[in-house]
Amino acid sequence: MFASSDGRVRVECRFESDTIWLSQAAIAELYDKDVRTINEHLINIFSEGELTQNSTIRKFRIVRQEGKRQVSREIDHYNLEAILAVGYRVRSPRGTQFRQWATQTLQEYLIKGFVMDDERLKNPPVGSSAVPDYFDEMLERIRDIRASERRVYLRVREIFALAADYQPSLKETTQFFQTIQNKLHFACTGHTAAELIHKRADASKSHMGLTSYKGEEVRKGDVTVAKNYLTQDEVSELNRVVNMWLDFAEDQARRRQQVFFA
Repeated sequence: MFASSDGRVRVECRFESDTIWLSQAAIAELYDKDVRTINEHLINIFSEGELTQNSTIRKFRIVRQEGKRQVSREIDHYNLEAILAVGYRVRSPRGTQFRQWATQTLQEYLIKGFVMDDERLKNPPVGSSAVPDYFDEMLERIRDIRASERRVYLRVREIFALAADYQPSLKETTQFFQTIQNKLHFACTGHTAAELIHKRADASKSHMGLTSYKGEEVRKGDVTVAKNYLTQDEVSELNRVVNMWLDFAEDQARRRQQVFFA
């Protein structure tokens, strides 16, 4: 834990599997406090119902030096949730640094809608490292967001506003967006949006044959969206096709290539 040159505080942790586990002694060292203080905070965290012991504590056998001999004992270790919960309560310079880092991270998330650890993503674990790498998951989620209907519509409108014959009021302009959407659906499924809905909407099936929808139950607006009938593999393929097409369209715009709707 340290303050970087630009004034932002950064916390470095070593991950194993999906979380990290630290003993009370290690947490005390992390926050520069006495073990008894850490124990008191953990007791309060569990008694107040902030966390449950079953999900946050695990016993690990460790070998440690006791006097002149090495002894193997099972020691309680606490996961990342508990470690962070202690950080919000402990009073020490390191506890203050932790809260500053946590506030900066939360503030960025609330303002931008995302938080990224650039250095960690640029330097992934290699070999037999136990540190998880979620880079592929991040890319898949970005593709899905970028390929969302509203995002595509807004981006296409921005790009093709540069078209020589672009006129927002023309009926043909709206039809152009619909045509693009149909072509993208056809590229991955062999069907237009209307054909997909006609082929897969089925009242006899669970959820009308939908594979995704907003809310807890199917509504009228859900059954008229072709993407809601796609399988996970088809959604992934559609996202890739949409992203490739957007890359091409954006490249044309950056190179000032004149385009026409007609």
